[in-house]
Amino acid sequence: MAHITKEDALNYHSKGRPGKIQVVPTKHHRTQRDLSLAYTPGVADPCLEIEKNPEDAYKYTAKGNLVAVISNGTAVLGLGDIGAVAGKPVMEGKGLLFKIFSDIDVFDIEVDETNIDEFVRTVKAISPTFGGINLEDIKAPECFEIERRLKEALDIPVMHDDQHGTAIISGAGLINALEVAGKDIKKIKLFVSGAGAAACACTSMYVQLGVDINNVLMADVDGILTKDRKDLSDANKIFATDKDIKTMEEGIKDADVFLGLSAGGVLKPHMLKSMAKDAIVFAMANPTPEISYEDALATRDDIIFATGRSDYPNQINNVLGFPYIFRGALDVRATAINEEMKLAAVYAISALAKEPVPDIVKKVYNNDNMSFGKEYIVPTPIDPRLIEFIPVAIAKAAIKSGVARINITNWDKYKDELLKRMGIDHGIMRGMTAKAKANPKRVVFSDANNTNVLQAARLLKDEGIAIPVLVGQRKRLNKLATDNNIDILDLELIDNSIEENSAQRTKYAKIFFGKRARNGISMVIAERLMYDKNYFGAAMVESGDVDAMISGVTTPYPDVIRPALQIVGKRNDVNKIAGMYMLRTKKGPYFFADTTINRDPEAEDLVDITLLANEKVEEFGIKPVMAMLSYSNFGSTIGESSQKVKKAISILHSKHADVIIDGEMQANFALNTELRNERYSFSKLGTKDVNTLIFPNLSSGNIAYKVMQEIGSSEAIGPIVMGLKKPIHVLQLSSSVREIVDMATIAVVDAQLI
Repeated sequence: MAHITKEDALNYHSKGRPGKIQVVPTKHHRTQRDLSLAYTPGVADPCLEIEKNPEDAYKYTAKGNLVAVISNGTAVLGLGDIGAVAGKPVMEGKGLLFKIFSDIDVFDIEVDETNIDEFVRTVKAISPTFGGINLEDIKAPECFEIERRLKEALDIPVMHDDQHGTAIISGAGLINALEVAGKDIKKIKLFVSGAGAAACACTSMYVQLGVDINNVLMADVDGILTKDRKDLSDANKIFATDKDIKTMEEGIKDADVFLGLSAGGVLKPHMLKSMAKDAIVFAMANPTPEISYEDALATRDDIIFATGRSDYPNQINNVLGFPYIFRGALDVRATAINEEMKLAAVYAISALAKEPVPDIVKKVYNNDNMSFGKEYIVPTPIDPRLIEFIPVAIAKAAIKSGVARINITNWDKYKDELLKRMGIDHGIMRGMTAKAKANPKRVVFSDANNTNVLQAARLLKDEGIAIPVLVGQRKRLNKLATDNNIDILDLELIDNSIEENSAQRTKYAKIFFGKRARNGISMVIAERLMYDKNYFGAAMVESGDVDAMISGVTTPYPDVIRPALQIVGKRNDVNKIAGMYMLRTKKGPYFFADTTINRDPEAEDLVDITLLANEKVEEFGIKPVMAMLSYSNFGSTIGESSQKVKKAISILHSKHADVIIDGEMQANFALNTELRNERYSFSKLGTKDVNTLIFPNLSSGNIAYKVMQEIGSSEAIGPIVMGLKKPIHVLQLSSSVREIVDMATIAVVDAQLI
């Protein structure tokens, strides 16, 4: 797993705006009239309507998409009873996951109360605010009673995710693991290590799925739960046995399934050997499983192994469940999350794992053979189909079981609404990151003399995304790292200015001279230019000593592009290279090209830019739908620029009919599908939503993305250089650590494709 220092974690939470979530207005609020509608006197009318009919709160307020994540901090992650306010970062994190995976808004509520009666009273009192309640990090056995009482008292969905989230995901994994192993769930022997909320909920779920409770043994830190023990809670007593078994070593013998929700390292190799043939091991203690993946597979090769970790196959991750379960429940305005809905989630997740894995997921994990089997019993958290699979199953179960207050009849339309709600890019960089991690490449940072670059390099190494190589003056970089408390001792550092590296400079100079001897470059000049960090970095890429290059944080754009073109060069199949930005917006990703390189491209150049953009967008796993922009709409205004665009479109339509593009058109018609169809129904774009904009010149493209970045509150990734033979990307001056990491991630994926 990624190495995260205390400083990393504290900086992440404190830098910029403290915390991880914020409230964003959803209505216009610029004018006096807007404010009068938003507050007084405008609020009076919806208030009176809700007074007459409380259900209208769903119509006039955000209640229907608002979930409370509520905790008293008595069982926080692996930290234990640290108190309500200390648990707030975790609750904010849960809110972030709700938002990015299912577009559910969250208020995190930390209740400083351990008394069950008072805690329940408090939650009941604030419940009218919310459409659902996610109980979190409340210790057992109190959590069982709290959830039971709130479910009885409230008419909105209530779920303690620590219990049921793990139970649902692991339940799906169990069904599929048993199918792979060829075992009957009614006959298996189950050993459970751990007796807390999650362990009890998982075991209860397994019994619902068909496990015989008489074939269950559960252990806590004091040994096997037996009926003669006097220290068991009501939840534990259900799983107590009258068998004369006292230790884990005795209990696990001949077990078909091991469920671990306890502590790292408790499952020893000799215990694993004693389990039944084709054993199933869910070692889900975090961050250290009950037995490591490596030790488990070294002990026996017939097991099906799952953990809670992202760096091994079969991750049992609650994020596969809770965002989508609440999404489906909210969308039908369910009065509860009942057993039927939980089982529906289990079977939906189980079924999704058996579907053909999308190419985008295979690419992310660098595994073309990914399919249902021993190393794929549950979907991955980045599977884009989760949002359309699980909420639909939940909504159908809620309707069928009678707890839904809204009836959905057009399920295809509902799926489309779910996808549009999320925006197609909700996992785009997570997917690219996972793909990069699957096969990290060597990336040279040719302008490493910058704090952000050093921090990004450290992060890339720790995360396993790339193998960073730093170019710069050794003493200067070491001092910069020391002054800013950045550990670069294990990073490769090359000082291209010292005598020690003269042979390397000569090697690269010969490469450069060989390419530019007939363009006025002598060997003397070539050797002198190798003292330039960007020429040196580009030569490293060309020589194959590294796979990709990142520069530009402290260097003007032309000073990076020039050596890239002179040494690496453009691809043989293109006439022009081009630059593109990806802008992440609430409506999904938009791609802008050319934004950085070609000042005033000819029609033929626009064709090249379009084809490069089409290719690159597809690499992100997105089908490009493109518009070529102008001040004119389909010949409405005649001018040199519009005629150039018109000619480019004609070439594309005649020679590249598979590319989805039209123009020339103004930006509002490109981005407003309804407006475009109303006025220009003949457009080849039809009802498709445009996601890629091709600009007629550098000025318009550069201005547009910067306006979007600043005024439109969009996050820009780029510039992505397209058309070079090998990946070299040029960052904006003073790029942030995150921007550097994103571009390096893209560079690694580019290098994988060569």
